[in-house]
Amino acid sequence: MKKIEITKPVLKYYSAEAFKTLRTNLQFCGADKKVIVFTSCTENEGKTQVVLNLGISLAEIGKKVLMIDADLRKSVLLGRVKATAEIKGLTHFLSRQESLNDVIYTTNIPYFNMIFAGPVPPNPAELLSGNYFSQMIETLRDSCDYILIDSPPLGSVIDSAVIAKQCDGAVLVVESGWNSWRFEQEIKDQLEKAGCPILGAVLNKVDIKKNGYGKYGKYGKYGKYGA
Repeated sequence: MKKIEITKPVLKYYSAEAFKTLRTNLQFCGADKKVIVFTSCTENEGKTQVVLNLGISLAEIGKKVLMIDADLRKSVLLGRVKATAEIKGLTHFLSRQESLNDVIYTTNIPYFNMIFAGPVPPNPAELLSGNYFSQMIETLRDSCDYILIDSPPLGSVIDSAVIAKQCDGAVLVVESGWNSWRFEQEIKDQLEKAGCPILGAVLNKVDIKKNGYGKYGKYGKYGKYGA
């Protein structure tokens, strides 16, 4: 594995507390829920930032966390963490250009490792549905407490449903007031058809002044995670 320096997001107190609560709720889902895919209905609902902050929060209590950026079509993770190195990513591994060990990066945050997406391939859904991806997940299970997979919006492409088949649970990140209830139900139904248990939803970008969520900040009073 290679090591990189990343810029850790700076959270306000209220957001940090919300992620601690989200972290606790995830732990109460059970020890068998360790490979978890995160998706959203549409772009820009804050999914990547939620996965990143949750992963760091879990690492801070000594959990071995691997964050996998599986948004092979339009990744934003590199820009969020401001990594200072040339990166080999998931597409390099799935296309057999690099070994698995060469695309896993340890970070300056103890217990927090990452696999970045890599360059945009011509066939992302095919790569994610292939044997190499499923074998990779099974190989990594024993070395991690949690594998958090950031996937594309399910309302735009099918990739998240493909990934969900290899996961123990799914979480839907929903921007407050952005999508219709009916559309969100359609996305939920798609995840259920993949046979992956839905652990809950994260209500993101809440206007606390408008909605009165109080001191727990923009991620909602309790992170809105669970049933």
